Amino acid sequence: MDLLRSLPLGLYLEQPITWLHKLDPRVKFFWLMSFLTTYIYALNEWRVLLVLILIVATLIAKIPVRVWQQQMGWLLTVSFLVLLIAAISPDGLGINYQPRLTTSESSQLNKANSEQAQSSKNQVKNPKQYTYVVFEAGAIKVTRRSLDLAVSLSAMLFTLIYSTNLYLLTTAPEEITAAIENLMQPLRRLKVPVTELTLTLTLSLRFIPLVLEEVQNLIRSVMTRAINWKKLGLKGSVKVWLLVAERLLENLLLRAEQMASAMMVRGFTSPNEHRVQWHELRFTTRDWVAIALLILFWGVRLAVGSEVS
Repeated sequence: MDLLRSLPLGLYLEQPITWLHKLDPRVKFFWLMSFLTTYIYALNEWRVLLVLILIVATLIAKIPVRVWQQQMGWLLTVSFLVLLIAAISPDGLGINYQPRLTTSESSQLNKANSEQAQSSKNQVKNPKQYTYVVFEAGAIKVTRRSLDLAVSLSAMLFTLIYSTNLYLLTTAPEEITAAIENLMQPLRRLKVPVTELTLTLTLSLRFIPLVLEEVQNLIRSVMTRAINWKKLGLKGSVKVWLLVAERLLENLLLRAEQMASAMMVRGFTSPNEHRVQWHELRFTTRDWVAIALLILFWGVRLAVGSEVS
């Protein structure tokens, strides 16, 4: 069991260097925010298009199959299960309406409606039939509303998780913090500690692999002891896992203390006095093309991607 390989979420891919790696982190950040916001009040066709764009971008970037195959495979499986469950679930409109008209008035209205429908049927040839129930077999019923909600939910789930993961996969933690610090420069006028916040974010991103490593080591230590869980019972199993969680917290606090001590020894007592510029942020031709595509992306979204109320 290797959590660093089986769950590589949020980890940076150092090699190979793809064209997504070479984009400016600020441009990629705006693309990420666009993916995370354009599906709001959007048509389902647009939400499915976002999924296709993410898949095509991954394939065009030539990211190794071993990196994205497991992540995308599991995510697509989960999204399909969400689509299936939501499609066969009740749509919330199964309400028994009570008629407001009396029996005589209702019969007269039905008679008038039937005569009008018969006359329109004689006038129009091959009319299109509308059915609210798309599929029905026994207790399983798929309606137009439930199918619409299922497509919307599954597409948004895939877009939310995979777009963020793709951003973290192709952007180094130092680049992310440098881009955020650059974008937060106007907040300095409000005396917001921008440098301290970005330094904290950098340390947090660097701490993720350490957390996975500690979890992995503790799980391996429990597995090597060959504990008889059936003999322990529920109460004993909960007690063991509480001890493991306590040990995990102690190890993480120890790692954090060691990291803080290492920074203090090296003189990093104030981020304003000991700043290290990891990356030089500068737009290139590739970035301007990405910005132009982003403007086109939002133009199409505002033109044809919105729901019609």
